[in-house]
This record gives sequence, C-alpha cells and structure tokens, in this order.
Amino acid sequence: MTSQNLTPVPATLDDWLAHCERLHPKTIDMTLERVTTLRERLGLNFEPPVVVVAGTNGKGSTCAMLESIALQAGYRVGLYIKPHLVHFQERCRVGGAPVEAESLLPHFAAVEAARGEMTLSYFEFTTLAIMRRLAAEPLDLVILEVGLGGRLDAVNCIDGDCAVITSIDLDHTEYLGPDRESVGREKAGIMRAGRTVIVSDPMPPDSLAARAAEIGADLRQLGVDFSYSGDRQQWQWSGRERRFSGLAYPALRGVNQLLNAAGVLAVFEALYERLPISAQAVRTGLALVELPGRFQVVAGQPALVLDVAHNPHAVAALAQNLDQMGFYPRTHAVFGAMADKDLASIFQRMAPLVDVWHFCNLELPRAASAADLQAQFAALQADGRLKAPPQVRLHTHAQPLDALSAAAAEADPADRILVFGSFYTVGGVLKNGVPRLQSHKPPSEAVPPPQFPTA
Repeated sequence: MTSQNLTPVPATLDDWLAHCERLHPKTIDMTLERVTTLRERLGLNFEPPVVVVAGTNGKGSTCAMLESIALQAGYRVGLYIKPHLVHFQERCRVGGAPVEAESLLPHFAAVEAARGEMTLSYFEFTTLAIMRRLAAEPLDLVILEVGLGGRLDAVNCIDGDCAVITSIDLDHTEYLGPDRESVGREKAGIMRAGRTVIVSDPMPPDSLAARAAEIGADLRQLGVDFSYSGDRQQWQWSGRERRFSGLAYPALRGVNQLLNAAGVLAVFEALYERLPISAQAVRTGLALVELPGRFQVVAGQPALVLDVAHNPHAVAALAQNLDQMGFYPRTHAVFGAMADKDLASIFQRMAPLVDVWHFCNLELPRAASAADLQAQFAALQADGRLKAPPQVRLHTHAQPLDALSAAAAEADPADRILVFGSFYTVGGVLKNGVPRLQSHKPPSEAVPPPQFPTA
C-alpha cells in the first residue's frame, strides 16, 4: 500500500502510467522546482557526457543521428526521446533499442517513494523515472531530448555537457511566448556557463547569442563555427578544428536533415576529447539511422507517407518534401491534431497538395475532434482562404486506423496516402505494425483496405 493514498502499489508499467496521470491536475505545469528537489532526493546524476537537445523541430532526428553515430563508434548510448508512437518504453533506449517495460518499474517506485506528498505532473514523474533508469546503466553517452521549451522543462534539472538547439519556430505560444525571440529565450535555458551550445538553426533568433554571451557559454553556430556543402552525390562538413568529407546523405528523408546532421557533427567535435569518433562511424551511422514517423515513406500501392508534422514550420518542410517526391495523381491525407495547434496555417499550407482529407478523432482531451477539423477546414475554404483542389473531399472517422482504411479503399494504386499531424495520429496507424499497402488492380479500381502484420 502506498503511504499517500492507501491504494495498491502499481504492478505494471500501464498501472504506473495511469497513476502518474492521476497525480496532478494539469497536464503541463512548467516549473523546475519539483524535479530539481526530486533529483537531489534520488541522487540522480550521470558520469558520462550528457547532450541535451532542445528546439521546435528536428530534435528527434538530431537525437537519432547522435545515437546512431555513437553506436557505430562502439559506444554504449542511453537515449531519452519523446513522445512515443506506440509503446511508452520507446522513450527510453539503451544500446540502440527500447528497454523492457518491466525494467522501468523499480524506477517508477523509487520516484514514488521519494516524492512523499509532492505532486508531480505526468511528464515530471516519467522523466525522472526514465533518467534514473538510464543512470543505472554503464553508459558512454547520454542523450536527453527536451520536451516543451527548455528553461522550465523537466529535463533541464540535469546539467548537460553539451546543449543542442535545433530549429526555432512558433509552437506552444501560450507557454513559450508570441515570437521567435521569446521562444529562443526559453530554449536558451538549457545552456550552461563554460559549456558548449550548438545552434543548428541557420537563422537563429538573437536571444540565443545574447544568452550565451550573458552566461559565458561556448556558442557554436551553423554558418559561423561549422558549415556544410554538397552536391547530389555526397556532402562535406567542416568545423573549428575537424572536417568530414565524402559523406553519404542521412538515411532520414527530408529537406532539413543536413541542418540536423551538421549540428550533430558539431556536437561530436565539441566532445572529441571524451568521445572520439571516426569518419567511418559518421558515414555508417548516418546511413543506418532510423526514426519512425519523420517523413517515413513506405513503398507500396499506393505509397504511404508518415510524418508527425504538427506545427506550421514542420508542415512547411513536409510540403516541400512531398513536392520533391515526384508525381502522384492524387494525395489522400489522414489528419488528426491537438486543438491548440495553428490549424489554419497548417490547412493553408497543405490544402493545395491534398485531394481527399480523412480527419480522425484522437483519444485525448486536448485533441480536436474530426468534426471540428472538418468544420474549420470547410470554413476556411468558404472564406476563400484555402487554395484547395476544386473537387476536394472531406471525411471524418472515429480513429486513425479507420481513416487509413478508408483512404486505402478509395485510393488508386498510383496515388499517395499521407498520415500526418499528432504523434497520436501516426502512432494510431502504427499500433499493429507498419501498414503495407499493395494492390495489383488497374489504377481505375479501388485499393482494398490495408493488411497489417500479425502481432
């Protein structure tokens, strides 16, 4: 029995997650006080170098490339990345693979015992448990992805040896501020005096350099302290002291992946004395890196594209990536998102590219309903604010898998299906495995619903 509420001690990871959801009245409650107190009570610290990664977009790709290159260099890597697509334990990776769910249980119990009467948010509780799990491993490198912002994010209770700030754009403006300078100040909170901070945004807000100068951080900026160039076949990178040439492009698709990769190599240059890497580790690591749901293209008939783009900056990159895929007669979109997102900007950017929309519900209170999404799209179209195809069609569905099945049934083999928006949208179509859409019918005939691999 727990001392706080005399309820049974959770026995499974799902039980613990449900317990965490009940503890705090707010999903987001930004402060470092609680997690800093708990970190001290738990004696939580890391011996190996710690890289903390913040930014609006590109964090997941940056973390994945850091992990992949370090693994190829022979290092044992611990990674905290979020959110998950299907299973919670995807957030905690050791040696390149998610940990077993059962291995997290004693660390949830330790946080529960240490918190006493203190109330933690779901994110604070789970972050502390995962970081404690990683700290129990013999690791050579720890990579921690920041959630929302930076300055007051739970991950920021740890002092990183190297900070990375990827792209800066508007998202969560109610917490981070109304413009890029404000958002930059929040992200800059992960900087530490005398330690390196890598900025891979090619046009960073001035607030980043101002904060680095204020505290005496070693600022390394793309285009100033490191750069990259290339052609269609290969690319090269140069930093303050090191160079890499003859590099193949990262296995992750997308127009911004070289920006992320350039920042990753700047991290390894900064940590070279403690974590030397070879050019071959860089080449192999970039060639083998994987990150589901980031412009993930699944070959089939029709083709399937999965992308967790859910803010205007990420959606603009997605649209550019789609433009570069080649010709498809029609694009069918499965879309679900949180209600607080800039849906008008997302629809305006994507409307010219999508012929059929399949809006879906998501099982979260914060999510916009499929009916709300359809109504907002229709209102923008009626006002003349969308450049949608003349015969665009709108459908609503109870869940992402239903939406994908309907899109696959309507699409011709030569078409393209795009699943994008919230992590819960993409995760919803991946929960039974990666769908493989295959049809041998003529383009004029409909494609049957997708076949999913058995569990």
